[in-house]
Amino acid sequence: MKKTFFSLIALCMTFGASARQWTLDQCISHAVTHNLTVRQRAMDRVSAENSVTEAKDGFLPQVSASASQSWNFGRGLTADNTYANRNTSNFGWNVGLNLPLFQGLQNVRQVAYAKANLASVMESYEAAKDDVTLRVIAQYLQVLYCGEIETVARNQAETARSVLMRQQARLEEGKIPEADMLDARSQLAQAEMQVTTAQSDLMLARLEMVQLLRLDEAPEEFTVEPVADADPQLQDPRSVFDRALEFNHGVGAMKSRVTVAGQAVKVAQSGWIPRLSFNAGLSSNYYTLSGAPTESFSSQMRHNFGKYLGFSLSVPIFDALSTRNNVRRARVQQTVAELELESASDDLCKTVNQAYYQAVGARERLHSATAAAEATRAAMDAMLEKYTLGRATSTDYDTARSAYIRAESDRLQAKYELQLRARILDFYASVHNY
Repeated sequence: MKKTFFSLIALCMTFGASARQWTLDQCISHAVTHNLTVRQRAMDRVSAENSVTEAKDGFLPQVSASASQSWNFGRGLTADNTYANRNTSNFGWNVGLNLPLFQGLQNVRQVAYAKANLASVMESYEAAKDDVTLRVIAQYLQVLYCGEIETVARNQAETARSVLMRQQARLEEGKIPEADMLDARSQLAQAEMQVTTAQSDLMLARLEMVQLLRLDEAPEEFTVEPVADADPQLQDPRSVFDRALEFNHGVGAMKSRVTVAGQAVKVAQSGWIPRLSFNAGLSSNYYTLSGAPTESFSSQMRHNFGKYLGFSLSVPIFDALSTRNNVRRARVQQTVAELELESASDDLCKTVNQAYYQAVGARERLHSATAAAEATRAAMDAMLEKYTLGRATSTDYDTARSAYIRAESDRLQAKYELQLRARILDFYASVHNY
């Protein structure tokens, strides 16, 4: 009894999980969180943050310590400038400090470059999330479209099945020849084939959505909530483009790359500027000579203890034109970045305008297709009644049914085309997007 109880609970939980419907916001949030490209851009952001920290660390002094021990055996030069056989031992240590006082503005410019690069990487990270969001919106609507097409095909199959049952009954009553019943069976077979095709298209749409979301569940268990059928308000493409230029992350990434390229030019130009650094250190040593009296280790360390302070100035005079070539390459990259920004702006303008006029066209097609679907539905129903009464042939009914299916398919295409293009416009016009 207990085992049966828990089995029922598990069955209910499984049914509840499979019956879950995903909303558009849930799909977007899940896809953005689990998308591999977005996660890679997140790692680029961490790397860029480390580069900023590294550039700031360039202002810190460098402190190093060293120690050495050496032994010499055999003939060597003495204080009397003669050679004699003797063994010597020498130990020394040193602690040094190097503080960059002025590095030709390279450290300052390197920090500015690293910060600009971080801003560019952040924009690229957000742009990757925007790309995923647009893909999810398009695929979400594709799933809904395929679902409605399948519903239409199922309804037609049910109608064809009802017609077949009526024709079978009329055949048994002797009111129609067997050929009419065979025609009805052929109509049902065609309708069932259309259901199979629609189911396959729906399953492929769900599969692509599941893969986009990186889910483990089977496509047949994945369902989405329908969107509102309200006629969307289309925003003016010029205002959408102006706002997108200001807030779109793809264009923002290109703007940041121009800034990065400008900072790279300044970093390269730092090679022409002199550099000044401060040096300081402490040292001592211990020396022994075989056959000669020497002071103790502590005494020599104390007596040989030394300190030093100094400044180092480096003035670039001629570096084989290396700095000049670096500056030229950096300026070429700056020009390339500016051209890429201009290209991105043109592509954005094209995308926004295409979305607007495609939405306008889809709205007009939707009105026409809705009227056509209603008319062809009425004609199909009338032809179905005639067909069941034997006043029309199966060819007449098939023609009317095909006309209705085409009109309904056109209506659904226009409906979801309008929804998609309107959402694209809203996406580019929104400050925070989705």
